[in-house]
Amino acid sequence: MARRKKIYEGKAKILYEGPEPGTLVQYFKDDATAFNAEKHDVIDGKGVLNNRLSEFFMTGLNNIGVPTHFIRRLNMREQLVRACEIIPLEVVVRNFAAGSMSRRLGIDEGTPLPRPIVEYYFKDDKLGDPLVTEEHIAAFGWASQQDLDDMVSLALRVNDFLSGVMMAVGIRLVDFKIEIGRVYDGDFQRLIVADEISPDSCRLWDLQTGQRLDKDVFRRDLGDLSDAYTEVARRLGVMPKNAATATKPHLIN
Repeated sequence: MARRKKIYEGKAKILYEGPEPGTLVQYFKDDATAFNAEKHDVIDGKGVLNNRLSEFFMTGLNNIGVPTHFIRRLNMREQLVRACEIIPLEVVVRNFAAGSMSRRLGIDEGTPLPRPIVEYYFKDDKLGDPLVTEEHIAAFGWASQQDLDDMVSLALRVNDFLSGVMMAVGIRLVDFKIEIGRVYDGDFQRLIVADEISPDSCRLWDLQTGQRLDKDVFRRDLGDLSDAYTEVARRLGVMPKNAATATKPHLIN
């Protein structure tokens, strides 16, 4: 498909103008970043894997009635998505303590939480995506109380789906983040799951060994990130047959 006008470029994806009104083409890059891009490598084939994995998860959500921006995959690195107004929040659902929650609260990583906990982070790389409360969100007009109720409902439905899918292939869903977009049908607004769902945005641990199968492999120098993502794709049965074999990442100074 011919390349169209670039709309936005982030750390891991590029959005282009779509072929039809109200659509975008989402391109998955091979870049891997951590710590607000202070750490940055290029990992051959990562974009291909994340495109296929996000397609798998978004299609599954659409099939069970959880609305997403995903329309269809176009090729190995691109997918057609519905344009939406992104709410400037990362919505995180935690099932086990890990990462920043463990550091903030002094809870050992891997500790089961009494129930899934939903957190909000304001999307601003310069500020380090700070944790915010519903009071902040309402006060600054990022989302209404009805939006927040709908976001929690969406996030918990995504959690139920992902937890079950991962458990079936021997993987523990520790936590994940999603982004939520607004779409309008006439005067009626509804919220949909946007951006991506992939090992970039989830913590995934092997049920038996605790091996990390997510971006923590890159953050913490625990091995080859491409091997971890490939293992997730293999277990889920979505390994692209003609994907380029991922190689060791090339360090960018």
